[in-house]
Amino acid sequence: MPAEAVKHVSVASTLPGMTSPHASRDALEDRPTGNAPPTGSVPSAEALALLTSLRASIDNLDAAVVHLLAERFKCTQKVGELKAREGMPASDPAREAQQIERLHRLAREADLDPVFAERFLNFVVAEVIRHHRAQAGRLGARLEEHPEDRPIED
Repeated sequence: MPAEAVKHVSVASTLPGMTSPHASRDALEDRPTGNAPPTGSVPSAEALALLTSLRASIDNLDAAVVHLLAERFKCTQKVGELKAREGMPASDPAREAQQIERLHRLAREADLDPVFAERFLNFVVAEVIRHHRAQAGRLGARLEEHPEDRPIED
């Protein structure tokens, strides 16, 4: 993964004095709402600097996600080739169920909504299955249909 993709992955590593990955969010949430500036007011230089820094972190995180997805798809492409050669089903519902369970645990540990994480995984898995089927077609193979060969539902 290029250095650019992980340069400011953590907000905590880019902002002095911040120790938690949610510190900037927590700081904004802790601000009393009664003291909010009126709509249309000019933000302070400190607020603009914080906004710029947070956006740089978001941009770097987006780059990291794209590079990680590319690496994931390289691995799943090899899985697809193997499945096509061996006539295996494009999907593996048992494996997908294990992954969802694991993803829910990881999401809770990361303070991320497990439902969001599952929806994201469903999208990725559906795309992987689509790629597996396309690969099989290019190789002149037909992937065995699994009775549950469909993306995981909500």
